[in-house]
Amino acid sequence: MAFKILIAGFQHETNTFAPSPATYASFVRGEGHPPMMRGEAVLALRDVNLPIGGFIRASEQHGHTLMPVIWTAASPSAQVTEDAYERIAGEIVAAAAAGGFDAIYLDLHGAMVAQHVDDGEGELLARIRTKVGAAVPVVASLDLHANVTERMLASADALVAYRTYPHVDMADTGARAERLLARLLAGHKPLVKAARRLPFLIPINGMCTLLEPARSMYAELGTQEEDAVVSLSFAPGFPAADFPECGPVIWGYGEDAAAVRHAVDTLHDRMLRDESLWAVPFLSPDAAVAEAMRLSATAQKPVVIADTQDNPGAGADSNTTGMLRALLENGAQDAALGLIWDPEAAAQAHAVGLGATLELALGGRSGTPGDTPFVGTFKVVALSDGRCRYDGPMMHGMQVELGPVACLAIGGVRVAVSSTKAQMLDRNLYRVAGIEPEAMKILVNKSSVHFRADFEPIAHAVLVAKAPGPMTADPADLPWTRLTQGIRVRPMGKPFGA
Repeated sequence: MAFKILIAGFQHETNTFAPSPATYASFVRGEGHPPMMRGEAVLALRDVNLPIGGFIRASEQHGHTLMPVIWTAASPSAQVTEDAYERIAGEIVAAAAAGGFDAIYLDLHGAMVAQHVDDGEGELLARIRTKVGAAVPVVASLDLHANVTERMLASADALVAYRTYPHVDMADTGARAERLLARLLAGHKPLVKAARRLPFLIPINGMCTLLEPARSMYAELGTQEEDAVVSLSFAPGFPAADFPECGPVIWGYGEDAAAVRHAVDTLHDRMLRDESLWAVPFLSPDAAVAEAMRLSATAQKPVVIADTQDNPGAGADSNTTGMLRALLENGAQDAALGLIWDPEAAAQAHAVGLGATLELALGGRSGTPGDTPFVGTFKVVALSDGRCRYDGPMMHGMQVELGPVACLAIGGVRVAVSSTKAQMLDRNLYRVAGIEPEAMKILVNKSSVHFRADFEPIAHAVLVAKAPGPMTADPADLPWTRLTQGIRVRPMGKPFGA
């Protein structure tokens, strides 16, 4: 049987310690995501590796009629402004209030904090539930980094989260959400829910599902999801949102309450048993570069360094200079770094032209202690309009516009400079700056984990560096004030408030 389904997407991952808020203009631009789209234009996302793309394809295959409202996202940053939240959420809630549909699907992140609302998704879901009542099924997909709240769980009929980091299963997650919604619309036995919160925060670098212990944890998630247990999700959380419900949550749905509770408890007990395994070691900038130079001397592939504390995918501004200094001070050759977000530097490079040299104070505007602009003489070796398509596993097929882009060379280092902030998660973000990543000995990526999806196949080794930056890699280093009392601020770490 075919149904009418209202669909919308509103995504933001909020780092409350980050320097820059997400404004309405941020969502209009998309900042590394597709730009804001409304109505029938949303359906063009069917072929993009996004949750809403997977949901659209699955729904169309089943003959459902989709009523798209809006899809929008902005780069992770500090809080979403009240103006942006109310304008976008208001648009979705107004469409829900107008009726004319049988169910609602939302493509959400799960870690949105607005200037006036701690729980952005919980607030949105609650407002929608108030408008449509209890009889209309509401299902949402969430990012693996969601900080899942009681209000979110109470307001939605079902929530389903990604199972990969890097997030290569976003469209698959949308399709899983469609299957849950179809089950509800078909009149199956109502789903019962169970959820458990974990008592420690996890560094985002430790959540990579290509590595242990996350790989085995998510494998067990799949084995527990069978028979009476219809759906299980584990969100390790986004450990940079200073509010009481920040942290990891395991939850599930099924027709048998005892079976669902048993599955969730089994996964919860596994996490407690393996807590120490979720800790992450980090290298200093100099140590990372020295090790990369040693390895690359005989390697046939580049050594990749994650500049994790300047990851714009976690709220940083992608313009710190600690790793650039380390590369130059250690004499690294055939090295590339990207992306540095510095619109002024890109504009100056385009003004002087290809082959010219210019004096620049590049980046270094994060406000983080130890980070200052890098002053030097650079040569302009490539220029572009910043338009490219992602061909890697994450967001495959998505078109992005970075604005004017320049490749600036200094010493043995090439720096990809962009006019729009974007995480280095696809090799084409180097190519749009005239850099062939496979030809370099060392690549320094402003990313934490997402880059692994497209870069590990070409990497001799991957190192993680902790240069000064606003996205604190170890949650124990953050100045928390509002966490739940007693939660450990890192695996096996000190309890908050102790």
